Amino acid sequence: MFLCVPHFTEFCCTIVPVSVVPAAWMSLFFVLFFKVRISYLLCRYWISDFRTERVVQWEGRKVGGRKQYSARLAVRCGRFLLKDHPLETLAQTKWNSHGSSALAGCPISPVSSLGFRQGFQRCSSSSLPTPPRAKERKEAEFKVDVSEYLGPLLFVRVQKWHYLTDDAWFCNWISVKGPGDQGSEYMFPCYRWVQGRSILSLPEGTGCTVVEDSQGLFRKHREEELEERRSLYRWGNWKDGSILNVAAASISDLPVDQRFREDKRIEFEASQVIGVMDTVVNFPINTVTCWKSLDDFNCVFKSGHTKMAERVRNSWKEDAFFGYQFLNGANPMVLKRSTCLPARLVFPPGMEKLQAQLNKELQKGTLFEADFFLLDGIKANVILCSQQYLAAPLVMLKLMPDGQLLPIAIQLELPKTGSTPPPIFTPSDPPMDWLLAKCWVRSSDLQLHELQAHLLRGHLMAEVFAVATMRCLPSVHPVFKLLVPHLLYTMEINVRARSDLISERGFFDKAMSTGGGGHLDLLKQAGAFLTYCSLCPPDDLAERGLLDIETCFYAKDALRLWQIMNRYVVGMFNLHYKTDKAVQDDYELQSWCREITDIGLQGAQDRGFPTSLQSRAQACYFITMCIFTCTAQHSSVHLGQLDWFYWVPNAPCTMRLPPPTTKEATMEKLMATLPNPNQSTLQINVVWLLGRRQAVMVPLGQHSEEHFPNPEAKAVLKKFREELAALDKEIEIRNKSLDIPYEYLRPSMVENSVAI
Repeated sequence: MFLCVPHFTEFCCTIVPVSVVPAAWMSLFFVLFFKVRISYLLCRYWISDFRTERVVQWEGRKVGGRKQYSARLAVRCGRFLLKDHPLETLAQTKWNSHGSSALAGCPISPVSSLGFRQGFQRCSSSSLPTPPRAKERKEAEFKVDVSEYLGPLLFVRVQKWHYLTDDAWFCNWISVKGPGDQGSEYMFPCYRWVQGRSILSLPEGTGCTVVEDSQGLFRKHREEELEERRSLYRWGNWKDGSILNVAAASISDLPVDQRFREDKRIEFEASQVIGVMDTVVNFPINTVTCWKSLDDFNCVFKSGHTKMAERVRNSWKEDAFFGYQFLNGANPMVLKRSTCLPARLVFPPGMEKLQAQLNKELQKGTLFEADFFLLDGIKANVILCSQQYLAAPLVMLKLMPDGQLLPIAIQLELPKTGSTPPPIFTPSDPPMDWLLAKCWVRSSDLQLHELQAHLLRGHLMAEVFAVATMRCLPSVHPVFKLLVPHLLYTMEINVRARSDLISERGFFDKAMSTGGGGHLDLLKQAGAFLTYCSLCPPDDLAERGLLDIETCFYAKDALRLWQIMNRYVVGMFNLHYKTDKAVQDDYELQSWCREITDIGLQGAQDRGFPTSLQSRAQACYFITMCIFTCTAQHSSVHLGQLDWFYWVPNAPCTMRLPPPTTKEATMEKLMATLPNPNQSTLQINVVWLLGRRQAVMVPLGQHSEEHFPNPEAKAVLKKFREELAALDKEIEIRNKSLDIPYEYLRPSMVENSVAI
């Protein structure tokens, strides 16, 4: 590891080439069934005049494990030439081999410290490391006295060497602090894998824009880091989609820093195995089973359900419960207030009374609609040689004085020119006809939820932000530091989705009515309606007319969270940008914005996305949108899956008969339309895998990574966390008085990134 300081006469970072210090000793031997591997981290340091070289060496042994190691570390030191009283330091080294964040709950040492987390895997360029034995998951501390002088520091450089195998280590942070309470502390955030023989250069953690770096001290580092990143993070276009993704066909194609760490990987893959086993075990029985009543769906309603899922099973037929889901269910993104009767709503003869009722509600401002027109024309799936079916419903609803939202009309298909208008179903129809119509709506809602609200607006948008950030913003940039905690695991979870869920012979092809290629067409169509305003709750909620609905808790909580996030972003952003001109002159920030709009979204200017940022307010709004999308918006459509989709009739993954054109439904027709036992089992297992509460989960704003070590930034983060805690308490108190608590935007429930 090297500490670089500015040379006074040149006002730039002075760098000395690395030379190899021969190991004082090294041995590797095998004794029958025992193998002892010695690996070490080689570091060196120099004082500022570069005429004296000294190596500080320590050795340690892990207690309770078979693995032994020795290490050398050294610090490339220097002193600012005008300092009268150079700094003398004491260095402390911390190694951690467990899976969670190494600094969680650990105070910063009052002396100089080097913080590392050991890799769970011995990592090569082509494979992920393997997990350590449980007994090796321990933390040890070592101290090294450094008696040389240190001045203001700019960089730390880390190089890890290996002989026979590459034993990767995960470095959290490195800090250097002088003795006593008044000693200056320099923090160097890392949070990356250290592997191979390459040198990892870490800038001091305060953060610096290109405008602030007027002397160019970080210029070479920024350019070299971005050049390396652009070769690692390349754009791809999976299935010629409307927006781009990271170029990675499999997890092994991802840079190692973007892959799941061991605790996350084990937990996720264990859940996958459970779901696959359940499907395989039940497949023979499901293929010969024929369900005859709605109660038969209890066969797949297993012990993994939530209390809310049980409530859904008991209440799903009720009109008020049906309407509630448009306000606060798993997909609150379809509902909007009507400003006129939809043009597609052609009334068949004899429905003048319904038309008059709709006009009356429209004049009162209490008429709402949920239009699933995006499904029109999408080719339905064929599952095991059996044709499946889709509809494109329109639901008209009225808001009652008590806040309930009740359906008053359902049209299942768009009218075709020259054809008889499709029937409009109402609550006065025979109960089985009305129930079947609502089942079609719930199936259509599931399709749009998973593909538009969840995958496109949540996962794929977050991936665009992640790739653009890695390609355009160096680690020293304050916006990179602000965003990177909210991009954790996004690339891997999306690669897994493309490999397992929406791939050929994936879940969509096996169980969803939009599978078999229709889901790809739907994604492209939905991309054309993905506007900048639709990703910003103040604009989206106002445009959809939902701000004044007292029972729309999604709208209330989303707006509050947006405001808290925006204050946090403004607080952090204004520490580094004092004027609008500073924003305009930051070519890295401008490049990042263009990369998102022009490249990642393939030219989204016509949908309101900016290609440049001209003011601090505009930049903060755009960054807030990015963070909100990766956190709160994703959680609002993710957390409800296990509640609302676990009871299959409330969210059928497919429909096996065409939409009804007459009103003569029976129980036999309903059961023949809803998913069969095998499709239902697949739905339950995937919903459980994706919707369950995660064992490895970081709540919003509670990331332990400390990318901003300076006191001013810490104060902004502290205030952000305090506001989140206050909102969380308010929601908790409010929910106690609600018949159905709304928790999907509670800060303690919102995940800090798109990680599942």
